[in-house]
Amino acid sequence: RIMSINLYPDEIHQAQLGDPEYYPEIDAACEAIYEATKGLGTDERALIDTLGSKNVKERFLISYRYKEMYGKELKELMKSENSGDFGFLTQLLALPAPEAEAKIIRKATKGMGTNEKLLWSVICGRSNEEVQILKKTYFNRYNKDLVALVGSELSGDIKKLHMVCLQGMEEKYDPGYHNASKAEEDAIVFYKRGQGKKFGTDEQALFEIICKSPPQYLQMVDDAYVSKYNVNLEQALEKELRGKAEKAAIFTLGMKLRPHETVAKHIKSTCAGMGTDELGLSCAILRYQHILPRVMIEHTNLTSKTVGDRIADETRGDYRDLLIEMVKVAWPGAW
Repeated sequence: RIMSINLYPDEIHQAQLGDPEYYPEIDAACEAIYEATKGLGTDERALIDTLGSKNVKERFLISYRYKEMYGKELKELMKSENSGDFGFLTQLLALPAPEAEAKIIRKATKGMGTNEKLLWSVICGRSNEEVQILKKTYFNRYNKDLVALVGSELSGDIKKLHMVCLQGMEEKYDPGYHNASKAEEDAIVFYKRGQGKKFGTDEQALFEIICKSPPQYLQMVDDAYVSKYNVNLEQALEKELRGKAEKAAIFTLGMKLRPHETVAKHIKSTCAGMGTDELGLSCAILRYQHILPRVMIEHTNLTSKTVGDRIADETRGDYRDLLIEMVKVAWPGAW
């Protein structure tokens, strides 16, 4: 790959330039949602069949069209009708992808403490264009600068990483410039600022090399590093960083070099240890739905278990059914 992977489908990027165009199936979905929520009680099964069965592009259109048809924000309707893990996931499904991610960031930073894992999964390893869309969307929705928010929530090495990621500094791949000679130079710099530095580590320099390098070139840097120092960049980060900063930096590197495998590992991690991280799982299935088919293959290769089986084992009730419906939409042929 020449540039970092986009998580939003092309239609989301194009929609930044103008008004969306609707079609009859979108109106029908809005009508079905209205019918499922009018009067006393909510028909959760109907919501799963209607909202959960739509892809990222279709949900994007529904989120706008519902307000035009019924004069109420769909996200506010979902908030008033549903609760718990199921309720929060329906709120995310009721939003265009960039606004859903802005809401996830808000969730990760609101109240006591910060959910760093949720934050780095949204911000780190993104394409330049999607970083800019995310910053613009967050400001428009919450009237707050995303860089300032993240800077106030984090500290230390993990703050440095997020600040670099939010710059959207990935260079456009140029084979004349991003060549083997430069890759070796950057590998040497990476070593001198990390493993080869006698006193402390220049984490900022390491993060900048990772973030500014287009994926194809970063793989060249990784190969050069292995050739010179007998370890790869991920192993070098493991030696130089600790704790959440280490995990976030490895996630960022992975999203550049092996995005589908990295997402598969991330989904697995939401179900590791004691209990399930339902919030992390919901956000992962929602955010990565557009690239989920290849992620599902990697997940099965890594764990000998399908994403659908993992969801079925780890969750229950309407929440489980909604997640499984979202996975089916991503890759109908897998069921």
